[in-house]
Amino acid sequence: MKKTDIKILLVDDEPDILEIVSYNLRNEGYAIFTAENGIKAVEQAKKIKPHLILLDVMMPEMDGIEACEKIRSLDGLDDVLIAFFTARGEDYSQVAGFEAGADDYITKPVKPKVLVSKVKSLLRRLKTVTDENIVTVGSIIINRDEYLISKNKEKITLPRKEFELFSLLASNPGKVFKREIILDQVWGSEVVVGGRTIDVHIRKLREKIGDDYIKTIKGVGYKFVSDEV
Repeated sequence: MKKTDIKILLVDDEPDILEIVSYNLRNEGYAIFTAENGIKAVEQAKKIKPHLILLDVMMPEMDGIEACEKIRSLDGLDDVLIAFFTARGEDYSQVAGFEAGADDYITKPVKPKVLVSKVKSLLRRLKTVTDENIVTVGSIIINRDEYLISKNKEKITLPRKEFELFSLLASNPGKVFKREIILDQVWGSEVVVGGRTIDVHIRKLREKIGDDYIKTIKGVGYKFVSDEV
């Protein structure tokens, strides 16, 4: 995919930030769209179907958390990359963002070169692995092309990070994945996330797929348990 084909939606109620971030990302060759609040962000997302959304949290009319939830519920946009771009660095804000379906969290102020690097790192996740994209584990089928999971022929659509976490655990049933390995494989070494991030995503997965598939190994990490006899 060419850079000019990649659409990035920037959402912030501060015109200066929109201007600076737009300028730096346009210089990289990306197609940039903007919105100044959550309502317009949802409208823009429906219209342009972006590959990546950089979304501020604190905005008038509709904040970023609500906008993220609405965008995730739209057909064709459940797997768009969403990174919260905000000055709020408290743990509770990050947890709320991940629960709403965010893939990442960028704290501002951020230097232009660092921002561009983070955006490039995020966009690398658009590249899907072509080998063995459909994996069957017991009654569960994992389709890595479509980011879909089928359980007993019932399709379950997951946000990108939940899918990547589940796919990682299910890639080696019975193996205990340490928390630091999960963070590195799913979120990447350039991303700084709180310790509760994995727990939030595990809880969401258990709600959608069932409690019996993912086991907690206290003080270590998590493992996937197949229902295959």
